[in-house]
Amino acid sequence: MAAADPTFLTDPPRFVFFTGKGGVGKTSIACASAVRLARAGKKVLLVSTDPASNVGQVFGLSIGNTITEVPAAAGLCALEIDPEEAAAAYRERIVGPVRGLLPAAEIASITEQLSGSCTTEVASFDEFTSLLTDPDDRVAGFDHVLFDTAPTGHTIRLLQLPGNWTEFLDHGKGDASCLGPLAGLDKQKAMYAGAVEALSDPGRTRLVLVARANRAALAEIARTHSELAAIGMTRQHVVVNGVLPDPADDTDPLATAVYQREQAALAGRGAAIVALPTDLVELKPVNMVGLDALSTLFDTTTTTAVSVDDTEPGVAAVADASLADLVDAIEADGHGLVMCMGKGGVGKTTIAAAIAVALARRGHDVHLTTTDPAAHLTDTLAGELDHLEVSRIDPHEASETYRNRVLATKGAELDDAGRATLAEDLQSPCTEEVAVFQAFSKVIHESRRKFVVVDTAPTGHTLLLLDATGSYHREIARQMGDGGRFITPLMRLQDPAQTKIVLVTLAETTPVLEAAGLQDDLRRAGIEPWGWVVNNSLAAAAPTAPLLRQRAVAELEQIDTVRDELANRCAVIPLAVSEPVGITALGQLAERHPAPVR
Repeated sequence: MAAADPTFLTDPPRFVFFTGKGGVGKTSIACASAVRLARAGKKVLLVSTDPASNVGQVFGLSIGNTITEVPAAAGLCALEIDPEEAAAAYRERIVGPVRGLLPAAEIASITEQLSGSCTTEVASFDEFTSLLTDPDDRVAGFDHVLFDTAPTGHTIRLLQLPGNWTEFLDHGKGDASCLGPLAGLDKQKAMYAGAVEALSDPGRTRLVLVARANRAALAEIARTHSELAAIGMTRQHVVVNGVLPDPADDTDPLATAVYQREQAALAGRGAAIVALPTDLVELKPVNMVGLDALSTLFDTTTTTAVSVDDTEPGVAAVADASLADLVDAIEADGHGLVMCMGKGGVGKTTIAAAIAVALARRGHDVHLTTTDPAAHLTDTLAGELDHLEVSRIDPHEASETYRNRVLATKGAELDDAGRATLAEDLQSPCTEEVAVFQAFSKVIHESRRKFVVVDTAPTGHTLLLLDATGSYHREIARQMGDGGRFITPLMRLQDPAQTKIVLVTLAETTPVLEAAGLQDDLRRAGIEPWGWVVNNSLAAAAPTAPLLRQRAVAELEQIDTVRDELANRCAVIPLAVSEPVGITALGQLAERHPAPVR
């Protein structure tokens, strides 16, 4: 390969994982790496484990749940592990052999038990581990298998699951309710153990921690570094993506401020991250869509932006609706649920916190919470405010609470042996999905009397949570029958008088496409998104530096698409000079004419 290859692509092992906080450019880095290796004559398989994968969008072709050649890059194939397709195939592997042998009612019961998000996760996980162990020789012909993973919190769980399931099966815990027929457990046990071995072997696996040059993303990879090193993934590299080149003598205050902010964040990296091999990838003037753009991503020469016409519309054309307008409409109902959703890295946490702060400052009781395993609301708020309660639906805490409640109720009538068996069943990794759903349902119920603002996990993980909500609704409806009166969490989400879904995006092709796809998924579930927020807009900030100016002009088409084709109502928030951290800065985001956040 060329001498300019980044450090993490020097003598790469067979398996390379790309992970990091949502929105840092994992998919771009993974796709560019796959192209680079393929053009060096290697056979490469690029796998997305993200439930909201956009690998197909980057290459401009439909991929899906089968290994698909990328025609424009000889030697490169791609695969997107589609959770729903994986779950359907998984259910058929379990139900198919007994269809016709068991009564129809029994088949229906088994199918219903395998319809929830727990099964979806296990099915996707089985696909993932089968690629590491390759029992069917699907990937035998590939020199390298690159994994473009879901945002960090979901990925950590995915990479920890082989060990969790191995321990679960080695101790003979539980039953076959999640994993399928007991006859297959020995095979699964061997596959999971093989996955653990592959992940912990630095000769076979390398972990690439992708970040942006900002405080939150760098803190995220520091946490990921520690957690995954603890399960044996010690061969780690760092890639800091989208670093703004030194604007030198440029007079644009925004470019200067962004550069200084990024350099300060890089200088503040902890010792553990500084010690890892690190590559800095410069910000490019175009989005990383298509092979031509991907081929330039690792260029080490300073990128010169193409000049643009100064008459191009800027802030006047895009900043005609503020976040304050959305807060006014939310406030009018006096209470309710507000859920901020979207692709990782678009600023859901910031927007959710800004809405909550604005409502609390207006004297309303507000509960701000998050379902994102990697979110840190307290870091964003950096302070306390009257009328504002802050919490986090922590998967581990929710699981422990759920286990204790089940043991205290269902286990109260069991003998010692029965309680021991129940306690073992509740150690299943699937318990976490049930526990998080129940905690989420409690939050939804609370919104009947106050404002509850939810910072959701990135898109794919949120869809799994909504899938659990739908499964619960179907089960309650089945039990109650046509004449039963009931209200499920899904019904509250479907009621616009009780729930307002706010889709958060950036003015870039991939985030907008993903948010549009999420909107379609929500509508199929009977949930109508209430509004959109285009966050961190360069066009609305009106930069003058050539590189930022070119990226700003490229945003205009996407902003028009959101406002004219996708959104019922929309706010556009300019990129701030400083990161909007702290009560004061968050409050400014929702002011009628926000002051510069400096």
